[in-house]
Amino acid sequence: MIDVVIPAYHPGQEFQVLIQKLLKQTIDVSHIWIMQTIQQEGEPLVQFSDERITVLPVLQREFDHGGTRDLGARQSQSDYILFMTQDALPADDRLLEHLLAAMNNPQTGIAYARQLPRPSAGFVESLTRTYNYPEESCIKVLADEERLGIKTYFCSDVCAMYRRSYYEELGGFVQPTIFNEDMIMAYHMIHAGYQVAYCAEAQVVHSHEYRCMQQFRRNFDLGVSQKQYQEIFASISSEKEGAGYAKKIIRTLVHQKKFIEMFYFMLQCGFKLFGYKLGLHYNRLPRKLVMKCTGSRWYWHTKDQ
Repeated sequence: MIDVVIPAYHPGQEFQVLIQKLLKQTIDVSHIWIMQTIQQEGEPLVQFSDERITVLPVLQREFDHGGTRDLGARQSQSDYILFMTQDALPADDRLLEHLLAAMNNPQTGIAYARQLPRPSAGFVESLTRTYNYPEESCIKVLADEERLGIKTYFCSDVCAMYRRSYYEELGGFVQPTIFNEDMIMAYHMIHAGYQVAYCAEAQVVHSHEYRCMQQFRRNFDLGVSQKQYQEIFASISSEKEGAGYAKKIIRTLVHQKKFIEMFYFMLQCGFKLFGYKLGLHYNRLPRKLVMKCTGSRWYWHTKDQ
């Protein structure tokens, strides 16, 4: 009934924990498809004895956020496909149960989980998780665009369940994709008359402490994605959403007198905005500069093929 697709690169001990947690859910997994990125043919793949797990090699030069996930999805014959990343851990054994419950409504095409910060996460990263993944569940449809703006289409393949029939009906993930394959699919899903469910009861532990240049590169790639899919993003301001997020975080930091964290957060916001703005104009930049700015060098090599 439920297949899981997980892109993996140099999977380590935490990845083993993820697999074990998935196999111990209250709802059984039909199959787990691990799309392991390797640098050259013949490299050893991660091994599992469970017959429900298949590891498929993906050459690094052929990796693609949309295409690699779609390759895994095309292996599935189950009703639902759960996409996850290798660094997200189910918070309990009811992750699949909660996501599947959100699919009881036949209009639901995607249900994505709440992301909780790691115990080691900093204060700002914890605030960010709370901002993007609140305690209350919600359903998002086209009519919400006026109220929610770009957040209408917010969705994360860190942990998101898709109804396979709708996914295939809409042609699967766009490819090649430098970023945002999940939001692009959510956009098409909603505009096809379906709905996207944010399921706060379904929880995974997932957070990152990105440095300024990492934020810059991620947001450069975000800008590239939005430039390439102007039909989706041009009429809905991401900057307005970003500004609202920044104001709320800064207000909280000031209230709690965390001024050092506030100044560093503001510095990061500057890197993020600069990267995003550059990404929106990537097609006017020299190739060498693009390669210095991007966090996804593989994507540009793919475009050259």
